[in-house]
Amino acid sequence: MNPSIGDSESKLPLPEIERPKVYPIRWFILGLFVFFSASNAMQWIQYTIISTVIRDYYQVSADWVNWTSLIYMVLYIPFIFPGSYLLEKLGMRWAIVIGMFGTCLGSWIKVASVDPSRFHLGFFGQSLVALSQVFVLSVPARLAAIWFGPDQVSSACSIGVFGNQIGIAAGFVIPPMIATGGTTESVTVQLYILFIGVAILTTILFILILIFFKDAPPTPPSYAAQQQNEEQIDFVTSLKKLFKNRSFVLLLVSYGINVGVFYAISTLLSDIVLKYYEGAQQDAGRIGLVITVAGMVGSVCCGYVLDRFRKFKETTIVVYAFSLIGMLTFTFTLNKGLYIVYLVSGFLGFFMTGLLPVGFELGSELTYPEPEGTQAGLLNAASQIFGIGFTNMYSELFFHVTDIWANLSMSIALAVGLFMLCCVSSHLRRQAALDMGPQK
Repeated sequence: MNPSIGDSESKLPLPEIERPKVYPIRWFILGLFVFFSASNAMQWIQYTIISTVIRDYYQVSADWVNWTSLIYMVLYIPFIFPGSYLLEKLGMRWAIVIGMFGTCLGSWIKVASVDPSRFHLGFFGQSLVALSQVFVLSVPARLAAIWFGPDQVSSACSIGVFGNQIGIAAGFVIPPMIATGGTTESVTVQLYILFIGVAILTTILFILILIFFKDAPPTPPSYAAQQQNEEQIDFVTSLKKLFKNRSFVLLLVSYGINVGVFYAISTLLSDIVLKYYEGAQQDAGRIGLVITVAGMVGSVCCGYVLDRFRKFKETTIVVYAFSLIGMLTFTFTLNKGLYIVYLVSGFLGFFMTGLLPVGFELGSELTYPEPEGTQAGLLNAASQIFGIGFTNMYSELFFHVTDIWANLSMSIALAVGLFMLCCVSSHLRRQAALDMGPQK
């Protein structure tokens, strides 16, 4: 062998791995998703926060009004699996286009339901919007991982969850401001204003998403995202791996308990406030607004803490513990005055809804390289299951025993969830992949 030839061959450049790159448009893409998420979430409690007005106008029971909220949870559970499958197979763009179309169509159906004899039509429209939720809740962690670099992925996820909370906040405060009650004719006008406003908003968003929303950037934003793109993972295989992951299963249950408690409190918030403060219908909406706005701040703060310190398990435990403290405080201060209720509700909301992006990010760390959409879908499915159970349990205890026991039952559930969370592993798989960089 000629040594010079061997030396020249050994010095040939190795094929380079494409360097990760982030694009400015990522913020616009995230913003479109935030508004889509908000337009869907704001309709979740659109009926229940004005429960008295809806019951009198449509002549239906309180149970039927509560079901306009519960239907979000009931439909999510069986449809999250086909929804997650479509998210993986069709890509994020088409999944979001389908979800936005369903939200828009359901909103217009509710416009057509404004008549005392058409509650069933409104319920159908609400169900269509609820079904579209399967293309909302699983997206934040996936969108953040696809579009944002490792130093922004947690913050981006928290902003994605932020959209859901903006919608819930709007759902708490806007309906009581518009639908104030009165004669059948006046309520008809009020509901038309409420439903048409939402329908126009969702139509504009649908057009913007159809034109501008992109599935993924030309170049992955991190080596972890690049490696994940290269590994084609079968959906069923991914599910099996997730359920065999002990730490993820513990997170699944504890996360579901926390969000389930939040769903129960939010669904029955109007009844809780009116029990102690007669005629405080609008205060109930404003208290809900305080809960969700505080949760938005909590989400952003927690996202920053995760990006800054990378203490995923520790942050989740601290936030969960304060959620439990907030629930206990809420239980024993409901009769201390409206200002106290506002203050305690803000504390509760900051940590309880602030846990949402933290749970997503911890799930992504524990399950990497499984798709973010799949694990997030399972976390949300657990939330809906516990939400249905806790809402019904809370309602039974609230109306047939006492609100103290209803709230204490939620506190006990949170204590169990906190214990399970403490048993989760501290091994962060995604962070390990990031630390390895471009190595194969």
